[in-house]
Amino acid sequence: MGEESGAAAGANRADRADSAVEALYRAEWGRIIAALIGMTGDFEVAEEAAQEAFSAAVDQWRTAGVPEHPRAWIIQTARHKAIDRIRRMAKQREHVALLAATASEASEVPDYDASEIADDRLRLMFTCCHPALARDAQIALTLRTLGGLETEEIARAFLVTTPTMAQRLVRAQRKIRDAGIPYVIPSTTDMPERLEAVLLVIYLIFNEGYASTRGERHVRTELCQEGIRLGRLVRELMAPNPPAEATGLLALMLLHDARREARLDEKGDLVTLEEQDRTKWDRRQIAEALPLVEEALSGGPGAYALQAAIAALHCQAATAEVTDWPAIVRLYDLLEAIQPSPVVSLNRAVAVAMAEGPAAGLAIIDELARGAELSGYHLLDSARADLLRRMGRFESAGQAYARALELASNQSERRFLERRLREVEEHNR
Repeated sequence: MGEESGAAAGANRADRADSAVEALYRAEWGRIIAALIGMTGDFEVAEEAAQEAFSAAVDQWRTAGVPEHPRAWIIQTARHKAIDRIRRMAKQREHVALLAATASEASEVPDYDASEIADDRLRLMFTCCHPALARDAQIALTLRTLGGLETEEIARAFLVTTPTMAQRLVRAQRKIRDAGIPYVIPSTTDMPERLEAVLLVIYLIFNEGYASTRGERHVRTELCQEGIRLGRLVRELMAPNPPAEATGLLALMLLHDARREARLDEKGDLVTLEEQDRTKWDRRQIAEALPLVEEALSGGPGAYALQAAIAALHCQAATAEVTDWPAIVRLYDLLEAIQPSPVVSLNRAVAVAMAEGPAAGLAIIDELARGAELSGYHLLDSARADLLRRMGRFESAGQAYARALELASNQSERRFLERRLREVEEHNR
């Protein structure tokens, strides 16, 4: 009996340890990597040391229990592993003494009080978005190091293979090391040339939290919160007159995140916008965002400002039925003009369907489907299936839902598509 209870206690301790490691990895990866890069000045060393520290945590925490300060434990363990790794690298022996003391010193000095923005993650973001790197490499590297996204997830976002993306990431890391790109927030004169990439990275981090690429959870709250936090920091950094697009991005993230509690049911399954319980929307967050939308639009119709304006119209509608869809279509017309992309066109098609009827939206989607850009994009097939369902074309809708189901990798989305597929199949019987 005693042996059985001891075994059960050990199993429970192991389960708690595994859960703690997984939660820490998801919530704190970016912060841990940023701190380690600040100490080592080397992306590859920092990432490998962090991975080793997490592996060590799985083994040690299962027997010794989860430490009181798990993030500090990981950073300290990774720091020691990084020192050991650098000691073994003959060409970098000079780093050992520097690491043992503290972090490496930056070679550039910003023209503002750095203590006001003492944030390793923001420094990491601006380092990754250095103009010496290609734009795709800037974005991919930041998503990997700061957002903690897997290489496969980033490859999916860029519509390339996983090995291709892995090679890009390695090349970008080595270019930063070999070129001696400093780990600092740039001066205000150098900041504008990096701002566009930084804002895009923040939005992509937020989007991965808002609609996770894969896994059980559709929403990764920690990434949504990190995106919003970084968005606020960028605006503070560029005060008193932050760029309109930085303001627009923050407003957009706040408005999307305000609907978080209504987007999933009690089982964790997806709830469409028109079916959401709008009493669960965060009205305080919406109230904070709406003036930011106005401020962003006053600076001109930028892409983030227009998307925020669209989100604002949704959040201001008391019910799905009173949503001002014609106004949303007009905003999408402007967005498509200044930032043409197949995804924007797909979203516009859905808005047209709501404003003018599903046949009008379906015609646009069918035209998009003839191109190669959205091949393999499950939301195209999902949107097409939904319009076919609304038109009563259940057999064709079932085929489109089945295609979307083949392509979707997030389990919450898959359950939603499976449910819709069953519904249209029942109509065909």
